[in-house]
Amino acid sequence: MSSSRIAKRYAKALFSLGQEEGRFEQYGMELKEFADLCREHPEFGAAVANPVFAAEDRKNLLLAVLDKSGFSGTVQRFLRLLLDKGRMGAVEEIAEVYEKLWDEAANVARARIVTARPLKEGALKALESSLAELTSKKIRSDVDEDPSLIGGVVVKIGDVVLDGSVKAQLEGLKESLKRGGID
Repeated sequence: MSSSRIAKRYAKALFSLGQEEGRFEQYGMELKEFADLCREHPEFGAAVANPVFAAEDRKNLLLAVLDKSGFSGTVQRFLRLLLDKGRMGAVEEIAEVYEKLWDEAANVARARIVTARPLKEGALKALESSLAELTSKKIRSDVDEDPSLIGGVVVKIGDVVLDGSVKAQLEGLKESLKRGGID
């Protein structure tokens, strides 16, 4: 079974349980926190996921971290289950899938916004408001800078790309000139 199918299966199971218990947001935050810990400390992530280490040692390491975590009992049991089933290496992907399920349930769309220069707060709010109107969803945005855009903005929401950059406009003009002129 592919890792993405595994991640979807486990994420859906925890999400479903979280919905039943009315705590899916809390479980999502806790799962993300653990995945972030594994990402920020790759030696820890490798130690609990790698079957080269004795199962008992991996379990003791995980339990020591969970004891200090303050995570809910459900998330702690979920993480122990991942360890027991040899799926701890997929925890970051499981957290990503969980986040997408959470966004769907909360009617949220994630927008990746790339600009040539930093956006002023008011401009970002106006752009997010327009995107919310366009998608009929709440918008959570990640903003990056790319000076090669020259000016304007590129927005990606899911598979949709809205390219309003000066660079794209110049490329379009260049293509028009190659084809024999501007219409």
